[in-house]
Amino acid sequence: MAAAHDPDRAGARRRPVLVLNTGSSTLKFKVVDPDGTVWLARQVEHVDDDADRAHALDTLEDDLAGAGLGADRLLAVGHRIVHGGPDLVRPTILDDAAVSRIEDASELAPLHNPQALRALRRARERFPDLPHVAVFDTAFFADLPPAAATYALDAGIAERLRLRRYGMHGISHRYVAARGAELLGRDLAELRQVTLHLGNGASVAAVRGGRALDTSMGLTPLEGLVMGTRPGDLDPGVVVHLLRHGGLDVDGLEDLLHHRSGLLGLAGHSDFRDLVAARDMGDERARAAYDVYVHRLRKYVGAYVAVLGGLDVLTFTAGVGEHAAGLRHDVLTGLAPFGLAVDDARNAGDGARVISPDGAATTALVVPTDEELAIARDVAALIGS
Repeated sequence: MAAAHDPDRAGARRRPVLVLNTGSSTLKFKVVDPDGTVWLARQVEHVDDDADRAHALDTLEDDLAGAGLGADRLLAVGHRIVHGGPDLVRPTILDDAAVSRIEDASELAPLHNPQALRALRRARERFPDLPHVAVFDTAFFADLPPAAATYALDAGIAERLRLRRYGMHGISHRYVAARGAELLGRDLAELRQVTLHLGNGASVAAVRGGRALDTSMGLTPLEGLVMGTRPGDLDPGVVVHLLRHGGLDVDGLEDLLHHRSGLLGLAGHSDFRDLVAARDMGDERARAAYDVYVHRLRKYVGAYVAVLGGLDVLTFTAGVGEHAAGLRHDVLTGLAPFGLAVDDARNAGDGARVISPDGAATTALVVPTDEELAIARDVAALIGS
């Protein structure tokens, strides 16, 4: 836990937002003002069941009380929800009807929405007098151009089952695109950007004028880049082959694709730091996995330069993107034809910064993401309106 603000000295400041960011096995809590002031921040690991969530929220309430942040000092509770389906495309006040709609979208994100719903229900019970607002990862991609959003499937089946490219990590991509423009002192509306959200889950987005034109994740978080435990792009025939000849049922296949593929499947390491350490020790499987990872990144950047009609800014964010200097170097040196290059001294630094050399035709950035701040701003704007 880290308390970074004294509410007793806040005076007439606006009330902050309590943000709950639910991962597959983590809960992040942050009490933050829309101006970026952090009052309290905490992350709980290994949250695997309802008992863990209840305990985490118990501990959170103790932390809030210790920091003088009772419910009367908060504006609202904001919740990150991975998938809003085709209808939930903007921040939404959580009443029973809205919760039911999120449940309905859970069939499109069966490994993500249910965890968020459990935490959401617990939080509504614990903070019944505060407004609760859902902010959706898919919302940034809700208005993708039809050519990017549409799968070439039987149109009737696709419509009935709501099959389209939804994209994920949208809160992060939106935030870093805007923050990158701010960092450069340029108008967001004039920039063609590729944003790389590289964590255990990873995705890339093509953003022009602040609007998403394409993204690598699709109906689910399985598509696109190579990830810690997910394969990214895969011939659908592989799935059919696994079902027919791999001794797997649907549940076993889902487990394989979500939890036993990607870097873990290739080299036995899902943590990127462990993968790099193994590669540096001469592990050939780790080296091959690293090369696959970098190849897929470069391929997507090149494709999205074509989608955007050129490129002004390439931005790295999230745990791997922000901290793996060697990866950034290897990605950028392979993209020289697009005007990208890396300044090794800048690349080795910290925080939000330009990492390309002066005079580079295309600017490369590192921008730490802040999903909780983005959510707090969305919540405050909605409640204020």
